[in-house]
Amino acid sequence: MSLLAIDVGNTNTVLGLFDGDELTRSWRIKTDARSTADEMALTFSGLLQGQLPLSGIALCSTVPAVLRELRQMLTAYHVDVPTVIVEPGTKTGVPILTDNPKEVGADRIVNTIAAHQIYGGPSIVVDFGTSTNLDVVSAQGEFLGGALAPGIEISLDALASRAAQLRKVELVRPRSVIGKNTVEALQAGALYGFAGQVDGLVRRIEDEIGPVMAVIATGGLAPIVVPESETITHHDPDLTLIGLRLVFEKNID
Repeated sequence: MSLLAIDVGNTNTVLGLFDGDELTRSWRIKTDARSTADEMALTFSGLLQGQLPLSGIALCSTVPAVLRELRQMLTAYHVDVPTVIVEPGTKTGVPILTDNPKEVGADRIVNTIAAHQIYGGPSIVVDFGTSTNLDVVSAQGEFLGGALAPGIEISLDALASRAAQLRKVELVRPRSVIGKNTVEALQAGALYGFAGQVDGLVRRIEDEIGPVMAVIATGGLAPIVVPESETITHHDPDLTLIGLRLVFEKNID
């Protein structure tokens, strides 16, 4: 089986190519809500050039405009390829124990499936993207809900745009938590501040549900924060892609 998994986020789109259970290639490209179905087809065909013919496609999207164009692309260019789009009504096997299950992002459900399959439960998925999502998975693989916070990059963008004497800085570890200049002070506040935010939320979640088996970090900005966190136990950059593969397998016999 040559499965293409597509995870469309607000900032980046991640694609992964599976040969059976093995992820053989992955790509990260910018998400552009203005892209047409034909432009997406050209981009994907360029990335997949020289790869095995696709036997399946699984995708989830948090950007409605992109999802609409992807549907058109699949109809026009991949009509014969079995496709699973994760959305309300798709069979996932995950009970969603929230007030309105339909408002939960597909990527959060896909992460829940992968986290429970790989790490068991209860567990917490911390997805560092445009927003920082903490999703709580029960011992039975249920999605219990979670916490959402502004992401690292948009927080720094907002600070730079609203404070005349501050600017965007490279997110690297400063010499000290006590910054000796503006750049280091911003780096310390961002890096240690977001790590502390995650640690504080994880501990409060554990106060409510008890100890968890794993705290799994994923998302494009995870490598920045993981070394500074006291509660994150695993870093799995391919978690969402793996979850898409698992959903595909549940829906395609």
